[in-house]
Amino acid sequence: MDAEQEYLVGVADRASVIRTVNLTKVYGSTVALSDVSLEIKKGDIYGLIGPNGAGKTTLIRILATLTRPTRGAAYVCGHSVESKGRAIAWKIGYMPDQTGVYADVLVSDYLEFFAVLYHLPEETRRKTIAYVVQVCGLRELLVAQIRTLSKGQQQRLEFARVLLHDPDVLLLDEPASGLDPGARIELLQLLKVLQQDGKTILISSHILAELGKVSNAIGVLEKGKLLYSGSVREAVERVAKNAVWRVRTEGDLEKAKAILEADPRVAQVLVGDRQLKVKFHPGPEGPSAVAERLVAEKYPILELAREEIDLEDVFLQITSGIVS
Repeated sequence: MDAEQEYLVGVADRASVIRTVNLTKVYGSTVALSDVSLEIKKGDIYGLIGPNGAGKTTLIRILATLTRPTRGAAYVCGHSVESKGRAIAWKIGYMPDQTGVYADVLVSDYLEFFAVLYHLPEETRRKTIAYVVQVCGLRELLVAQIRTLSKGQQQRLEFARVLLHDPDVLLLDEPASGLDPGARIELLQLLKVLQQDGKTILISSHILAELGKVSNAIGVLEKGKLLYSGSVREAVERVAKNAVWRVRTEGDLEKAKAILEADPRVAQVLVGDRQLKVKFHPGPEGPSAVAERLVAEKYPILELAREEIDLEDVFLQITSGIVS
């Protein structure tokens, strides 16, 4: 049994759709990706986050079989990106961060053109176009020229295009770039619909707060290295160990601050607007330390709450090396 056959057996067991093993890409003296190993399960919306130059686009292009890795391996639906590019092409829908369109073409003709390129029979073609038009909200735009569409409408049209051959995997490179808030909300809703239809989605984005609303798994890239890959829940739990707790009480806040700073379980206390912000050393009893100390010193607890953690907090702490 060769390596690819072994991987196909593993796919059946784990239902993984994308897998990379020590994936590396070097351009001259620039290392775009360095030993990246990740696994994406069937039905995941996997958010790939990182600053410009982190390697996000390079990784997506390798998975789309548009760029060859320098070393390492990558598999999509069990197929090697280096030896099974044609098979992968029928399994994926790829949207680059910049897409070219035929500005003077009608939306309906654009979709018909690509459906023909995918060799869809006429009857199947009509049904498929009707489906993608409905899913992507393009019904009222079918007779519009593409040049008249807004950025958000053009993005929906590109989604419709990549769905025509019913791919199992969507590779989306910064699809929300340049969209207004309303269009980004529509995009997130569309991703959820596609996930419910059984698609596995890899999406890169700079808009972390919104990406966090749809992703169940993330990968954090920095300077070509994968610092974290796994569930959003696990990442948040790891960051929560360094979370800030908000404490509202009555009385002299400076004295309350001194009381808490004397507790060995407390790492830091800041006085804010009629409240304290507290960080704890790792351990299960941190928040209870606040309540015990302050109540014992006659400071009533009006509020004790952990500040909300979002994907931006996760990214900042992981890339800063705070979370191990």
